[in-house]
Amino acid sequence: MRGAAHHTGVMMKQPRAWQRMLSGRRLDLLDPTPMDIEIEDIAHGLAFVARWNGQTRGDHAYSVAEHSLLVETLFGRIAPGAPAKWRLAALLHDAPEYVIGDMISPVKAAIGPGYGALDDRLMAAIHLRFGLPATLPVAIKRQIKKADRISAWLEATQIAGFSQTEATRFFGRPDGALTAGLSIMLRPAPLVRADYTARHDELLAEI
Repeated sequence: MRGAAHHTGVMMKQPRAWQRMLSGRRLDLLDPTPMDIEIEDIAHGLAFVARWNGQTRGDHAYSVAEHSLLVETLFGRIAPGAPAKWRLAALLHDAPEYVIGDMISPVKAAIGPGYGALDDRLMAAIHLRFGLPATLPVAIKRQIKKADRISAWLEATQIAGFSQTEATRFFGRPDGALTAGLSIMLRPAPLVRADYTARHDELLAEI
């Protein structure tokens, strides 16, 4: 019996579920806490995570950090009177991907509800770390999602090889007034990392 119990104990040992960050923080993916989250880690990670699985034109990957800057800009056009805290929420809308990466929708669907639960836990901890509510108001989430979809349409048509017709089928056609003058930028990761960090600091200072 002792042998069986020992064998069972070995079988039940949990795999490592934390990641060491460059800041030195140790983030537990199953039980993330605000104290283990730093903007420098988020900015660095997102600047090196490629959108569209890297299937974009250009000499640099289109990063989640660059996408997040665009979404924050679009959110500001959708809700021009929104306070800085909701603009910060828009900037941070994909922040969990600094840990779990950017998965295209078909992969998320294949993984199932576990991915969403992991994303939700990380997002709640990130929001609390920067003074936002763990769960955003429904109206704000809806506006950020709208900005996200417009960003996806712009990316799809400008750098990911989609025709406008195809992109519109997946993401809807955006209002031209919201996209006026916006073009996708492909820049080295260190530049994007610096801009993401700076924008975070600006918005946090306004809250």
